Amino acid sequence: MSKLYFRYGAMNSGKTAALLQVAHNYEEKGMNVVVIKSSIDTKGDTKVTSRLGVEREVDVILAPNEGIMEHMVNKKPDAIIVDEAQFLSVDQVDELYVITKTYGVPVLAYGLRCDFQMKGFPGASRLLELADDIEELKTICNCGKKATQNIRLVNGEPTFKGSQVVIDGTTNITYDSVCGECYLKLKKLYKK
Repeated sequence: MSKLYFRYGAMNSGKTAALLQVAHNYEEKGMNVVVIKSSIDTKGDTKVTSRLGVEREVDVILAPNEGIMEHMVNKKPDAIIVDEAQFLSVDQVDELYVITKTYGVPVLAYGLRCDFQMKGFPGASRLLELADDIEELKTICNCGKKATQNIRLVNGEPTFKGSQVVIDGTTNITYDSVCGECYLKLKKLYKK
């Protein structure tokens, strides 16, 4: 039976690079891969882009209320790979789970576990509940410890207020990964 995989990690943990490697491996074997990203993720436009500079056109840009199966009518994929899976709706994650069990198609979803306020995204929370296999992709904080949290920077300064979703590279916003200790220190220092 096929599985629903959730690979999560803080910013800069190599999620998209790993996704692109997996897609390449399937395609090199002549298999049909469907790469999906949410329309909420406007970074890279119609591409999945890694900070390493590697990119790939996506096969499906999925709107928040759109079903996944309607994109699979022509040919059953050998695998479905999802970038920025935290932006999926709960219903879309449920549908991915059904696809793995009903149609035998493995689904590999990559994304963040929580946002810059340490709050879960609906899609990521549902993936943590349903995934058959969960793996943390690791990165490090500036202090050298394992980074587990994400910090939003506005003009280079940490902020802990604002909308849950603001795509990096827009309106002077970037993100960084930090350990829990550094997160709390920065939150105390920049609390406004």
